[in-house]
Amino acid sequence: MTTEEKPTAEAQIGIDSGQLLVDGHESTLSGSMDDMLAEALQRIRLVAGIQRKDILASIQQPSGHQLLLIHPDGNVEEQPAETADDSPASPSPTEHDASATQTTAKTPGIAQHARHSFLSNHQAEEPAKQGWRGTLTRMGLRMAPSTQERAERTDVFRVSQHWPGPRTIVIANGKGGAGKTPTVALLSAVFARYGGGPVLAWDANQTRGTLGWRTEQGPHDKTSLDLLPQVTRLLGTSSQSADLDHYVHHQTDDRYDVLRSQPLALASDQRIGPKDIDGIWQVAAKYYRLVFVDTGNDESDLAWQRVIDHADQLVVATTTRDDHAEAGALLLEALRNRDQHSATLADGAVAIINQADPRAAAEEISRIHDGFADLTRAAVTIPWDSAMVDGWLKWGTLHAATQRAWLTAGSAVAEGL
Repeated sequence: MTTEEKPTAEAQIGIDSGQLLVDGHESTLSGSMDDMLAEALQRIRLVAGIQRKDILASIQQPSGHQLLLIHPDGNVEEQPAETADDSPASPSPTEHDASATQTTAKTPGIAQHARHSFLSNHQAEEPAKQGWRGTLTRMGLRMAPSTQERAERTDVFRVSQHWPGPRTIVIANGKGGAGKTPTVALLSAVFARYGGGPVLAWDANQTRGTLGWRTEQGPHDKTSLDLLPQVTRLLGTSSQSADLDHYVHHQTDDRYDVLRSQPLALASDQRIGPKDIDGIWQVAAKYYRLVFVDTGNDESDLAWQRVIDHADQLVVATTTRDDHAEAGALLLEALRNRDQHSATLADGAVAIINQADPRAAAEEISRIHDGFADLTRAAVTIPWDSAMVDGWLKWGTLHAATQRAWLTAGSAVAEGL
């Protein structure tokens, strides 16, 4: 029997309702889209089993069209046209075999090939968890993940890694309101939620840093100014990580700590110098694997420059506003001319572009993104999200598309660590 001669079924699944036509009978589907898909597939599998015939099922959803071949034993196969983008992203066997069978000149008494290990480093791929493929998996049909789900898993893997020794990520832009504080908080959340702690977000502002206002407060009101007199003690051998809880504010949902500045004090009352930066950084590097630093707007400040000296990765935060973008570009130029370490940071920088206006034209967003893509190692755009405008910055309040964008941004940062 050819594919055209197989019995067919058709499912039309919308947001609120759906229709199923199988074996000449039409029925209505209801519930969520996942529920309707599961019900349709169960009915088609039942008919295929009763008739002992393969059924070619056309599934139309808002997300797209799929063509599935459902066998009498209940197994489901995607048709070739639909599986083209779902092939595993692993090296082909021919590539491996070619490298493993290179010939060399024969030498008497010496084995011609290195022994291959019997141990395999192949890791089985988990079945799909998202979309209609995930629905089939939950029904007991193991489906491969889509290209999009594989890409997300790659990003999750990158931000979940642990590196030997601490890493310091500095978020900078000489213009106020460029999105530095949201970038610090949400990158910290990405790495802490996926990779685990300890992760610190440090507000190193000389002036009125707002990281403390945009994050959860612990059972005290301590800031970096309170920590400074305790640096020597905290660096001593008798100190424990729990001692830091007197000075940092733990984010209970997002699992990272915040070291605040004092936004209520005048800049002249909380002035810190390069040696103070060194002391705080030494404490942070002793107790935290990742330190994200929120910087001020004065690039001529010696304390600001000292933060740059400690950086392993630079993130240029900007919005889609022209003045913020220009300030970020000027920062990169200045760092490339400062010294070799700063130039290396600029060359490997990641630009994170927050959409400042919900009505911003796609052309304007692309213009800023493409401009930074030419200036940095990677550029990532974050869509506008009302949850980022005011109040506490919490991962769980973001829209799914915003979370996905921040995960992409975190993955780009992780590649530089």
